[in-house]
Amino acid sequence: MSTSGQVTASLRTDQGRVRDHNEDFIAYREPAGPGEEATHGWLYIVADGVGGAEAGEIASQYATERTIHHYLSNQETRNWGQRLRQAMQAANSDLRRLVSEKEASSRMATTMVAAVIHDNSATVANVGDSRGYYWLGGALRQITKDQSLVARLLEEGAITEEEAVNHPRKNVILHSLGSETTPQIDLYEVPLSPGTQLVLCSDGLTRHVTDEEIATVVGEASPAEATEQLIQLANERGGEDNISVAVVCIGEQATQSDQVKTVLSRPAGPTRKSRSGARRALWIYTAILCLVQAVLIVLIWLFISAA
Repeated sequence: MSTSGQVTASLRTDQGRVRDHNEDFIAYREPAGPGEEATHGWLYIVADGVGGAEAGEIASQYATERTIHHYLSNQETRNWGQRLRQAMQAANSDLRRLVSEKEASSRMATTMVAAVIHDNSATVANVGDSRGYYWLGGALRQITKDQSLVARLLEEGAITEEEAVNHPRKNVILHSLGSETTPQIDLYEVPLSPGTQLVLCSDGLTRHVTDEEIATVVGEASPAEATEQLIQLANERGGEDNISVAVVCIGEQATQSDQVKTVLSRPAGPTRKSRSGARRALWIYTAILCLVQAVLIVLIWLFISAA
């Protein structure tokens, strides 16, 4: 069964409260109709320029753009997972080539989590420690496996979950695009049904917000409201890193795009001020309307009394 008309998504990225620029990058590509859907599905990407690497913001954007390019160009491969992995691997080669051409930049790298929705399924590809989650019926399950030193130590039983939370090397990742010739790109297949939601995010979110809190917000809000609330929550708790989150919902409330969309985004900075300004203007407008209404009532009452 086609998912046409049954997918809605919201993607947001925020600089956070500590970093002076945003090294995260988000993008999506949605189909125009059944033909586009059958050929390319629905593509969503969250990338996080590796902290400490030179030009992480360039790496995340460039790798994302090249992944989309290679993915759309490869229509011969019918295996969705293989096609997505090949696109990310080709983007990795492009990024390494770009680095070799830039004498001033010795290293550029980025994590990436990408999801393609197709045929009532989702194929999720991941490299690094950005995450993909699956939400259904109030329960949230992590799809991807963190490719990080702390995750490896935890898996091997070398540290406890409590020790992992504040481990001094928790930011060390084992694989990324741009850092090695053939990075490990993990693939996951997830069945979709009405009400299913996918969450893709950078570690700037999961550093401050628990899985249980993500589940609650996603379950109670629309995708647009959920992405805004999750970023706000991470910022309220320090916003120590760039924060990116995508929420993709399979459900009847969704409406399909009426044109092909390939959207790439990294806002220049936080948008909290603009939102607060809009709310302030709305309150002022409401107060003026109430005042005018009160004056009219008084005038009408005086007119009736004089008559």
